[in-house]
Amino acid sequence: MPHMLDTILFDLDGTLLHFSQDAFITAYFARLSKVFTEMNMDAKMSIKAVWAGTKAMAFNDGNRSNAERFWAVFAEQLNLTDEQRVAVEAACDDFYTNEFDSVKSVVAPNNVSKRLVRALAAKGYNVVLATNPMFPACAVKTRLGWTGLEPQDFLLITHYENCAYCKPNPGYYRGIFAKINKAPEQCLMAGNNPVEDMAAGALGSETFLVTNCLENESGEDITVFRRGTLAELEVYLMSLPDIN
Repeated sequence: MPHMLDTILFDLDGTLLHFSQDAFITAYFARLSKVFTEMNMDAKMSIKAVWAGTKAMAFNDGNRSNAERFWAVFAEQLNLTDEQRVAVEAACDDFYTNEFDSVKSVVAPNNVSKRLVRALAAKGYNVVLATNPMFPACAVKTRLGWTGLEPQDFLLITHYENCAYCKPNPGYYRGIFAKINKAPEQCLMAGNNPVEDMAAGALGSETFLVTNCLENESGEDITVFRRGTLAELEVYLMSLPDIN
């Protein structure tokens, strides 16, 4: 018997949350630098270590969580003791929980995300926040709040503590399917990056490329994907049968 589509995976940045990646990164690192400066660390070296840790997560092989991979590399780059590393991690979590909101100014308002996610739940669909797991849960929660949504709106939210791969590694998507006990064929992945998000299609999932804030640095041929704006995705998903 064929699997019926009953689960929708959403990317966050550029999909449910509309902004320019460049504007976000500029604003984010400007604020994050202050956290390091306040701890009497060299801000420039610290940001360099953040990038090194991020790269290590991007190429993570599944043996350790992305969080463990990130902090090991970050600490190694700056020769931090375990005690110092723990203190920096705590300061960063505090920043994500309390000060990260100041970056919200780069976000373009969009009234579709909240309405769509909640309407899908009302139709009986499972909804997963499949954001590239390079941030702690507290940072994802803050950014999710910019859409008006909350963690309880999702069956699963990926973050750097509960994943050991990043997009577009198939291990990332397999991990999601295993956690929610679904076959790829039961899922649709919606995202704004033809490489990172559409990778779920190779495993058998349906896909939808959201074009509002399209990220396509490698110039992929996007005509091969079902695609459209977030509003067009909403029309498509709302046309699916209710499964309550």
